[in-house]
Amino acid sequence: MANPAIEIRGASKRYGEVKAVNGVDLAIQPGEVFGLIGHNGAGKSTLFKLLLGIVAASAGEIRIEGTPVRGSQFREVRRRLGYLPENVVLYDNLSGLETLQFFAALKGAPRQECVGLLERVGLAQAGRRRVRGYSKGMRQRLGFAQALLGNPRLLVLDEPTNGLDPEGIRAFYRIVQQLRGQGVTIVISSHILTEIQQRVDRLAIMKNGTIQALGTVASLRAQLDLPLRIEVQLAAAPDAALQQALAGLAADIVASADRTLEIHCPRHAKMRVVAALAARADLVVDLQLHEPSLEDVLLGHSG
Repeated sequence: MANPAIEIRGASKRYGEVKAVNGVDLAIQPGEVFGLIGHNGAGKSTLFKLLLGIVAASAGEIRIEGTPVRGSQFREVRRRLGYLPENVVLYDNLSGLETLQFFAALKGAPRQECVGLLERVGLAQAGRRRVRGYSKGMRQRLGFAQALLGNPRLLVLDEPTNGLDPEGIRAFYRIVQQLRGQGVTIVISSHILTEIQQRVDRLAIMKNGTIQALGTVASLRAQLDLPLRIEVQLAAAPDAALQQALAGLAADIVASADRTLEIHCPRHAKMRVVAALAARADLVVDLQLHEPSLEDVLLGHSG
């Protein structure tokens, strides 16, 4: 396995008596799309600031591409990082293009990138307009464009789809997948769990400044052994034989209405329950199988 793009060992950040980050250990591999989720105040944004050297850790060590965040060499590494904060603050009197050119000068990135980046994030037609006239979604797109300046090898994105419409969200994740294909390491924090559960390689769940769980969505589901949900469409009301067969398989009918059933069953019983339903082709018209959502996983690990 390659050396981690991000390596965190025992990182903590204290503000008075409050430990915003408390003993975090984490390794993120090059080219990985990594999700960070948790409730408000879990410590996600503080951890991002520690990664970027915006605030200093009270304890522990953080390395980006092998370089300590605390140290003179990190200045050069930081030029290869892109960051989109949760709340994008821009200069209203500048145009979108002038804004990117300003950040390019700060970062030492070529000015000629700016026009192409505006086009890439869907702002080509608004590049000459003052930012004061931008909608929230347009500001978010512009913030993403500045994070992409300089072709960063690591992107840290805090609530990156905040304010975007469905088309903008789809375009954002299309760019994320393109960058992933180029080997860029991407760390995303989001409250919109349905967006990221199919788009990250692994994720971590934070609570009270600590990592509560870490792994793929599938492995986190397996750790909790959450029940599956099966929606069944029936040709008629369920008969006693069907209900008895399901009860014998530890499957619970939790809702029944208008020739539909909602069944919860443990993962180990999934195939037997599906087989029992399929055997009643005279009664069962259709069924849909639903895995536990990422929200279920978050609540299960945070409970």
